[in-house]
Amino acid sequence: MQENLSLYHIFYVTGKTGSISRAAKELYISQPAVSRAVQKLEHNLNTLLFKRNSRGVALTSDGKILFEKIQAAFELVDEGERAILHNGSRNVPQLRIGTSTTLCRYVLLPRLKPYILSHPQVRISISCQSTYQTLELLDEEKIDIGLIGRPHNLQGYYFRPVMTVSDTFVSTRQYLKNLQELYPGEPLFHNAVFMMLDEENISRQTINARMREHHMEPAHILEVSTMDLLIQFAETGLGIAGVVRQFVEPELKNGILCQIPLDFDFPDREIGFVCRKKDRGLPLLQYFFPDIKKDRKLLVSCPLMY
Repeated sequence: MQENLSLYHIFYVTGKTGSISRAAKELYISQPAVSRAVQKLEHNLNTLLFKRNSRGVALTSDGKILFEKIQAAFELVDEGERAILHNGSRNVPQLRIGTSTTLCRYVLLPRLKPYILSHPQVRISISCQSTYQTLELLDEEKIDIGLIGRPHNLQGYYFRPVMTVSDTFVSTRQYLKNLQELYPGEPLFHNAVFMMLDEENISRQTINARMREHHMEPAHILEVSTMDLLIQFAETGLGIAGVVRQFVEPELKNGILCQIPLDFDFPDREIGFVCRKKDRGLPLLQYFFPDIKKDRKLLVSCPLMY
């Protein structure tokens, strides 16, 4: 059997490619060498493994039986090699980050650039989900650090704020003008389309709570999956969007969007990095949880990028 191992490999590649010439290229040997190996294996097994056709070679019935067994064996070899490579990769430092799509786009990515420059050897992975799901992943130790809006309960976690944000409603001036012409004198909440993130998002929950306090309930709500889409939909004139004000500063400054005047303001909210308390001192997390002297330097060197 041992003398047939190399022959089995050549047979496997030939059966997989369906061509002696392609098998020769993949194996880096000559076509005659492939043909001789196949013929020798056929002689050893006293059967015909291939038949020629216009496109190359095709497996015979015996060839198909042998190929299925050989394929399973070589797949196990490949699996073993991948397992060894994966085991070796465990020595590479890894940082697993969890955050929402919005915070990843507007807050995390600008702060990752200097981290990557100072930690080029670290392999970084990012998963996007709601704040509460991020905290669940921390509990399950499936991520190392999260970037979230401060929740009400942080027991068991260490939270370091990096910025303060507030919510607002925005739209185009033309959209407001159209509403006034169509429904003169009627409240916006009766006729406008209010576009907001889904109910699991802290920004949406903050907006909902504030509106309930003032007995305001929009008649028409359109849920949108990301903050970027909310902003784009508002710019298109599809409705009034509930967004984080700091993330639409450019659009407000250049007049593409305007804030909707309300009788109340939305409370400020803290955005920050969070980790399990027991992990705060880990070397890979020190950049995100520096001591007090370094804290101010980090905030200055990693401003929010508009």
